[in-house]
Amino acid sequence: MVEIAPYGSWKSPVSAEVAAAAGGGPDWPSFAGGEVWWTHSRPTENGRIALMHAVPGGEPVELLPGDWNVRNRVHEYGAFPYAALPDGMVAFTNWSDQRVYLVSAEGGTPEPISPEPERQHGLRYGDLMPGRDGEVWCVRETITGDKPTDVRRDLVSLGRDGVRVLGASHHFMTGPKISPDGRHAVWLGWEHPDLPWDSTELCVARIEDDGTFGPHRVLAGGPREAICQVEWEDATSLLALSDPDGWWNLYRYDLDGTVRNLAPGKEELGGPLWRMGARWFAPLGHGRFAILRSGALAILDERSGTVTDVDSDLTAWRSISAYDGVVYAIAGSPTAETAVVGLNLSNGELTAYTSQDSPIDPAYVSVPQDRVFTSPEGRSIPALVYPPHNPDYAAPDGEKPPFLVHVHGGPTGKYGATLNLDFAFFTSRGIGVVAVNYGGSTGYGREFRESLYEQWGLVDVEDCAAVAQALADEGSADGERLAIEGGSAGGWTSAASMTSVTTYKCGTIECPILDLTGWIGQTHDFESRYLDRLIGPYEQYPDRYAERSPANRVDRLVGPVLLLQGLDDQICPPEQADRFVASLEGTGIQHAYLTFEGEQHGFRKASTLIAVLNAKLSFYGQVLGFTPDGTATLELSR
Repeated sequence: MVEIAPYGSWKSPVSAEVAAAAGGGPDWPSFAGGEVWWTHSRPTENGRIALMHAVPGGEPVELLPGDWNVRNRVHEYGAFPYAALPDGMVAFTNWSDQRVYLVSAEGGTPEPISPEPERQHGLRYGDLMPGRDGEVWCVRETITGDKPTDVRRDLVSLGRDGVRVLGASHHFMTGPKISPDGRHAVWLGWEHPDLPWDSTELCVARIEDDGTFGPHRVLAGGPREAICQVEWEDATSLLALSDPDGWWNLYRYDLDGTVRNLAPGKEELGGPLWRMGARWFAPLGHGRFAILRSGALAILDERSGTVTDVDSDLTAWRSISAYDGVVYAIAGSPTAETAVVGLNLSNGELTAYTSQDSPIDPAYVSVPQDRVFTSPEGRSIPALVYPPHNPDYAAPDGEKPPFLVHVHGGPTGKYGATLNLDFAFFTSRGIGVVAVNYGGSTGYGREFRESLYEQWGLVDVEDCAAVAQALADEGSADGERLAIEGGSAGGWTSAASMTSVTTYKCGTIECPILDLTGWIGQTHDFESRYLDRLIGPYEQYPDRYAERSPANRVDRLVGPVLLLQGLDDQICPPEQADRFVASLEGTGIQHAYLTFEGEQHGFRKASTLIAVLNAKLSFYGQVLGFTPDGTATLELSR
């Protein structure tokens, strides 16, 4: 029997513990040496990253014991952390010392092949791949000073004989890839103030007799052209995703300079290169390619110049590779857990190497509505709406639900429709969630992506508020019970919204940027010039930096705030949240500030994830006027 109870008070099987246990998951899949490889995050093991492998159709095997953590700090977000080598060995990066180790694919004791740094994490390695003669090629970061931007990068070779510098072309580079005939190497490079979705260059160099790289030449890319993935097709041709026409399409680049777009179209077949080693396409042979079209698996046929979606119950794919007609990837859907899968394109047979089963009954999962809203200026705003849903409950007649506006990070990113038990934690209790792909998000072409440039804190705020107001106006949400939440760049938008618009009753601000001027010298090298694009060069617009910073607008806060911060965050250091909270003391504005030891940018430990969900639920209940079931009360200061 369905029970009538107010929104927010419904009892739910989606506990914080269940949601936290699902908060990890697989990553970095590949196919090498006749096996499927991937990493797997373990929230219940303090967020440790395990390295897994399986023969096709076989059971997963964990390669390393529990004291190894296969992760690195390159660009602080990490890069591809392992390489399965042709000789049966596997190289991997280890979090605690950032060194590279070598171990047999059959198991055994890992041995280091990179030196011990003089300072903790002073040498970092990422985007590992096989090189020549059993070598491991990758990018090395060398910390040269005490400032976050004191970093030098080189392309290096690692082996039992030591480390050798292969070359360097730019301040930022992806790991080099060797041509099938062993004569050339290719990589991507870019310089400040660009990020890899602004402008990159495709670099090719001859491999000299001593194994180092000769002078490189730029085969493609340049200003306002961003190449996000490159692969060798054969000894004289490269395949790359680039956007010279404003959309990431697949191109063939011959070493003689010939260029061809294999399927021209105004659709995104690539994405932002936040982590080196991400893959959006894989060759299948005979002019066919597995490719991701805005996250959906598709087949590109260069003979017909078409891109055709693959019929699958799994709707969100990432990090694809292919071998012998089988596509290996991470894939999921709004009701199925993301998993490592192999899809046989000839017969449609799907093999899952990690569980796709939801830890809860799918009946308690809110399936998102894919919608497009319109801003006051006429901009299209894609969003995914998750209505409150619990088969055991209904709300009293006439009551409208509270709604959370979820702001994705980046801001150059996108929220995709996968099973999200954090969302289900709220929707199954009678609280709606809407995930907004505001102006600046990826997946909609360069023009949409760059609509946020010099407008950060304006366009993102306006788009989120427009979606929230539209839901209220149509009766889907209670306009008096709206909240906004987000982490990292989403935390910025949440804070900027709470200090500039009156749409929301409260906001959650997680690992945020709060002071633009302060962030210039505090954050890591990779994003240290991001604000040149998002706000404008500081030297030209210092007043803009001051005016838009939420830290300078505490007196304009329209309601209570909950701040969440990892104390080891190197991207958005805790000093900003500390100062923001200190400025709230004595103002009368209700607030809470939770900090977490051992957490970096984004939370990994199960204990943290549980504490965060319970804190949010109590916070929203106190401010939005509902009594959540079985949740301890979060103390709010004034």
